This record gives sequence, C-alpha cells and structure tokens, in this order.
Amino acid sequence: MDDADVVLEVDGKRIPLNDFVRKMLYGVLSGSVGALHGIGEDWKTINIRIKR
Repeated sequence: MDDADVVLEVDGKRIPLNDFVRKMLYGVLSGSVGALHGIGEDWKTINIRIKR
C-alpha cells in the first residue's frame, strides 16, 4: 500500500489527501474490485469516473 498512488480530482481540480483518506480510499476500492468475479489480485490500475 505504501507505493500506491491515490488521486482524487473534482471538476478537474486535484484534491489533496491526507494519509488516512488515501489509505481508506485504497482499501475500499481495492477491496470492492477484488471481490468482483474474474478480477485477480494482480490488478495494476483502477479508474473510476462519476458524472452527474
């Protein structure tokens, strides 16, 4: 996890993340994706885009 790069952008603006939020986002997203059928533990990149 220490070498993971977690980036949050809102409307093109990069939002600074403290260590707790970075670890929390990493854990939630990697755990969710890892639980999906057909996704191995050796994934390299997760990209999520939400539009409303």
